[in-house]
Amino acid sequence: MATADTQNKKEAKVPENNADIIYRAATAADGGEMWTFVAEAGVLEQNPSYAYILLCQHFGDTCLVAERDGEMVGFVLAYIPPRQEDTVFVWQVGVSKKVRGKGVGLRLLRHLMALPACRNVSYLEASVTPSNKPSQNLFRAFAKRSGTECRKLPFFPSEFFPEPHESEHLYRIGPIEWPEA
Repeated sequence: MATADTQNKKEAKVPENNADIIYRAATAADGGEMWTFVAEAGVLEQNPSYAYILLCQHFGDTCLVAERDGEMVGFVLAYIPPRQEDTVFVWQVGVSKKVRGKGVGLRLLRHLMALPACRNVSYLEASVTPSNKPSQNLFRAFAKRSGTECRKLPFFPSEFFPEPHESEHLYRIGPIEWPEA
C-alpha cells in the first residue's frame, strides 16, 4: 500500500513472512464481511453491521483489509479524529486465528501509518479494555518496533456505559517520527 510519498516514513520493523497476504483499502462492500469475521472470531466486540459498512464508507482512506487467496484474514478500522489531525484512532483491529501470531496485526498498523491519509499523523491511539491482553500486546509491540513509547491513560470509565462494560484505557503511541523527505 505504500506509495512513493509514504516510502519515506519510518516503518515499524515486522518480520517479513506471510508474503502471500495482500493489504488493501477497505470499501463499504467489505463491511458485511468484517461483521461476519468478528462474529466468527468470538473474541472481538461485535458492533452492528451498519457500523462496519459506514466506517468503511466514510473512513475508507484509513481502513484496511488483509487478504490471503481472496479470504479476509484481518482488518483495521481507523479514522483521524476531527480535533486531532496528528492522530489516527484505531477503532477495531481483527486477525484470523489462521494467521494470528505471525505479524499480521503489526503489518496492518504499519500499512495504516503508511497510507497517504496518515502523512501528517504522529500518534496512533486505541481504546482497550483491561481484559484484552492481545490488543494491549499488539499496541505495545507496535510502539516498541516503531521506536517510540506507548502511554496507557484513563479514557472511558465503566459507568459511562449503559450496559455492563469494562472501562476503556487509551493507548497512545508516539510521537512516531518520520525522516525528512
